[in-house]
Amino acid sequence: MGTQSELQATVQSLVRKGKGLLAADESGPTIAKRFKAIGVESTDDNRRAYRSLLLSSNGLGEHISGVILYAETLGQRADDGTPLPQLAAGQGIVPGIKVDAGKIALAHAPGDEITEGLDGLAKRLEPYKQQGAHFAKWRAVYNVDGVRPSRLAVQANADALACYAAICQEQGIVPIVEPEVLIDGDHSLDRCAEVTETVLHEVFHALHRHAVALEHMLLKPSMVVPGKDHAQQSGPAEVAARTIRVLRRTVPAAVPGIFFLSGGQTPAEATANLDAINRLGPQPWLLSFSYGRALQDPAMQAWKGQAANARATQDALLKRARLNGAASQGKYEPAMEAD
Repeated sequence: MGTQSELQATVQSLVRKGKGLLAADESGPTIAKRFKAIGVESTDDNRRAYRSLLLSSNGLGEHISGVILYAETLGQRADDGTPLPQLAAGQGIVPGIKVDAGKIALAHAPGDEITEGLDGLAKRLEPYKQQGAHFAKWRAVYNVDGVRPSRLAVQANADALACYAAICQEQGIVPIVEPEVLIDGDHSLDRCAEVTETVLHEVFHALHRHAVALEHMLLKPSMVVPGKDHAQQSGPAEVAARTIRVLRRTVPAAVPGIFFLSGGQTPAEATANLDAINRLGPQPWLLSFSYGRALQDPAMQAWKGQAANARATQDALLKRARLNGAASQGKYEPAMEAD
């Protein structure tokens, strides 16, 4: 059984001013797609080499408080034999684990999806914990158009997220609850705000039903942005205002931290939007980042699978981590991109 103090200690290690999370939990097919784009084959050793390069970036812990890993990575070791979770922990970065089993079509809801992975979850968490994971992540996805997500999709995914969160807390693992309202499509900013508000209301109702302690969980939502194919794109100030309005209406103040996903934004957009959000004055929660591509893309482009590019790879990652650390305090300036 997880103790309250154990959960509290993990939350305190993750929710740190000026720090956010690195999402390095790409599934097999996703990392293969990212590697293919830079001409690298997705082998066990290439994935190990790349992820150990990220985690051994000197000074990463100054801006990153936690890293979300894929199950495979928990068991991998750096060249010197150090287990990768230990490599992170050595920099003061808390290791975490993605525990969902991906998404499938939701029955009786054409175009909607549901996330799998609740079966046997409690048992799977035990070895993850022994390997050094202190928190977990589960992602639900919501496709948006004029009618989607359906009421069924909103309810089913909220219930799965809450069930996962309850199981994690029982095991002494802090759950990150990730309801992602997808950026794909041509929906407006208004439509995104409407869907996000509906989704978050439903998620917190479900968390309440499942008796999840809000103090011992973290939220990983999408920002309120128009669909990427919408004619009218929004600037950071507008994204920030709409995002904060929705969060204040739906997320209880007991939640210690909200770590945004980047969800298809470019690295610079994700940083600028986070900065604008944090310039809107004090909020009940720490507002930071939990970025995958928006932190890793420049690093991956620098790496290209070549050991000789190690330094450039780490420098690219550190730069984005530093800029997002500044943005999480409302202290980012676009001019910093050129530094």
